[in-house]
Formats: sequence, structure tokens, C-alpha cells
Amino acid sequence: MFQAFANIFKIPDLRSRVFFTLGMLAIYRIGFWIPLPGVSQTELAEAAKKASEGSGSGWGRILDFASIFSGGDLAHSTLFGLGIMPYITASIIFQLLGSVVKRLEELKKEGASGQQKIMEWTRYATVGLCIAQGFMWLEFLRRSGLVEPAFQTGVNLMVFYMAGVVGMTAGSLFLMWLGEQIDKYGIGNGVSLILTAGILSRMPVAIGWVIDNFDASQTAADANKLGFGGLLMLIGFFLAITAGAILITVAQRRIPIQQAKHTRGRKVFGGQKHYLPLRLNHAGVMPIIFASSLMIFPSAFFGFLQTRALTDNWGEVMISITSFLATNFAHGAFPYVMLEIVLIYFFSYFWTTVQFSPDEMSKNLKEHGSFIPGLRPGPRTAEYLETVMTRITFVGAGFLAVIAVIPTLVTSYLGIPFYVSQFLGGTGLLIVVSVGLDLIQRIEANLLMRNYSGFLATGQADSKAPKIRSARG
Repeated sequence: MFQAFANIFKIPDLRSRVFFTLGMLAIYRIGFWIPLPGVSQTELAEAAKKASEGSGSGWGRILDFASIFSGGDLAHSTLFGLGIMPYITASIIFQLLGSVVKRLEELKKEGASGQQKIMEWTRYATVGLCIAQGFMWLEFLRRSGLVEPAFQTGVNLMVFYMAGVVGMTAGSLFLMWLGEQIDKYGIGNGVSLILTAGILSRMPVAIGWVIDNFDASQTAADANKLGFGGLLMLIGFFLAITAGAILITVAQRRIPIQQAKHTRGRKVFGGQKHYLPLRLNHAGVMPIIFASSLMIFPSAFFGFLQTRALTDNWGEVMISITSFLATNFAHGAFPYVMLEIVLIYFFSYFWTTVQFSPDEMSKNLKEHGSFIPGLRPGPRTAEYLETVMTRITFVGAGFLAVIAVIPTLVTSYLGIPFYVSQFLGGTGLLIVVSVGLDLIQRIEANLLMRNYSGFLATGQADSKAPKIRSARG
């Protein structure tokens, strides 16, 4: 592996691409040191820390969730505070509309020109979402008393809103541009790498918590301290869950495909056997994103009702009902976890139905002269593909559910903060694993093209030996 890593810097083009990507990511992280005018950064960071270390409910939970998907950090209201969340949201919206709106379906079939038009509309939608999300975030800061007194009234308040919205919108658009530059001149998917960098930037804080709470003595005075057993269990969980995330990301169901034979003169063409790979987790990380975002609202809503019932004295019956709902739908409660699992299964099938079309795939196989042995091309093949996809989606959704609920259970029952337990599963881990695998595969392809052994090569690396041989050896 070390030899493969060294080979990266022996290829000028690959070396320049890697350095360009690292440079763009460095610029992305520098933007988090540019604060927005009028925001009390000290009070905001203190409030976010208290909320994250608390029960995990309320706005602190929303803060952690939004920070993961934005690639930014709303706990520090800076120029890049929104991150690329608006662009990702706009892209998801157009992906969903692509299966419903006929105009978008026609644009997809037009090829590069149609994709360019959809991308243009996505950017316009990104600007609108940036303005809306930026205004909502600034309004929340003002109502929470996290704005400097000089910017809370009069003309200064208008300046605060205008400067904040324009700054955060420009920051998100600049990050979108950075991602496009990485796609063109770097290596890997730019938006995904920015997301991964934002997630990994939170890891030093999690490691610092583990170091601060580690107690080597077997009889620790504080029950919240980690001993050797707790530390080993934490490391073991991390390795096992990471391995599981890799497995679910790369797992495939390979369906045998037979190509029809064609006779031209005295020669016979075709007849090769190959495979149609169907991913076990075809929906990727989207089911967890949808389920986790929806599960924020029941806990926050029932908690709000409980507070109002106690404050306004709604009566013993209403207080009991609201307390029951708030307790059972709190983050980590059994009904909360079960409802999240149900939502993950639902969105796994929903997203697979939107993205995977058995009829279209059957049509493409028929047009290319391929068929599944034992099945007639056409509706019978489409029915078989739909049945296989339904079965493997059930297994993939089960893996997703397990990975998604582990951080919740660790936070609730082991007393570990969410910003630490998020690296033991959930959306952040799946994003890091999938982006890491994609980056390794891209580097691997560049190395093998130039007759260098890659990360996945077995045996001795020999740059002089040919890596691709003919059928005769």
C-alpha cells in the first residue's frame, strides 16, 4: 500500500490533480475563519456546545444534523456556515422531479445539453434556497439573543440581515464553484469531498473528548470516565461498523447476462457471458437523510407541547398525554427508534422505485441483444428484475437501519455525546466510506492506466511488467 501511495507522486498529472484537490479543500476550510458581522461567536459556540452535550433534543440536535449534511458548521456562524447544503437540497429536488415532470424526463434523454439545462435550473434553485435558509438562520440567531446589541435595532438590523444573507449565499455559491473545479481539474467528486472534509473536521473534537474522558485506573471515581474496557469497546465498534459500512457500499447482486450470437458470413460474433450488477444499497445514504430529518420534528414538537402544557397549566390529563408523547418520542426512546427504522425502510423502497426502472433496463438489454438465461426479453425480464431488486432492497434497508440507529443508542445508553457517537454509524460514516472508496477507485484507475500497481493490487508490484495481457498470454 505504501508503494502505491508513493506511485501517486511519480505521475505528474495525477500528482497535480491530488495537490489541486488538497488546495481547494484548504481554501474551503479557511472560509470558516471568516465570521459574519453582528453575530456573537462566543455565545453561539457556548450555546451550541451546551445543546450538543445535553439530551440531544431541541435546536442543538438540528444544529448537529444540519452541520453534517451542509459540510459546514452552523455552530460557528461564518461565511461558509450554510456549506453546500442548499446545492445538495436543490439537486435532490430535481432528481425527484425528474421522474415526475415530463419536461425534465425529456431533458435527461437529450444528453449533455439537457443535463446542462437541468444544472442551470439547479443553480437558480440553490440561490433561492440560500437566501431562504440564510434569512431563517439569522432570524433564529436574533430571537435567541446571539446577535450583538448594536445590530438588534434600526438600520443596523437591516445591515445585519443584508450582509448576513448576501455573505452566506456567496459562500455557498463559492463552495459550489469549488466543487465544480475539483471535478474538472482535481480528482474525485468535488461536492462529496467537501462534505467529507466537513465531517472529518469534527473528528479532532471527538478524539479530544475521548482523551479527556479516558481514565486508565480500573476504579474510576467518575462513572462517565472511559477505562481500558470502554476504550477498546469504542475502537472495536468503530472498526466493525466501518467494515459493515464498506460491505454494504460495495455489495452487489450479480445477475448473469447472455449476449445473443450474430452470424456474418463465416464468422460468429457475440455470445459472451457477463453480469448485470445490482447494488445491495441502491438508495445510498438518502433513506437515512430523509428519515433522520423527519424524526427531528416529532421530538421537537412533542417537547414543545409538553413545555406549553406545564407552563400554561392545561390540566392533569393533557399534561400526562404530552409528557407521555414527549418521553416516548425523545431522541433514543424505543418508539423513536422503531419509527426511524420504519421510515428508513419506506424511503429505501421509495428512492429505489424513483431511481431504478426495471422496464427501462429490460428495454436496454433487448436493444443491445442481451438477455437473462431462462427469461424471455421484455415484460418477463422486467418482472424478474423488479422482484430481485425488492428482495435485495429489504436486506440493504436492514443494514442501513442498523447503522443509522447505532449512534442514537450509543448516545442514549452509554452517555457519549452525539458529536462522538456520530462516527460510530449514521449518515456521516456512510458518506465518508462511500467517498473514500470512490476516491481510491479513481486513483487506482489512474495508476493502472500507467502500469503502476494500485491500492487493491495483490502480489509484488512490478512497474516493468505488463498489467494487461492478450488472450494468448
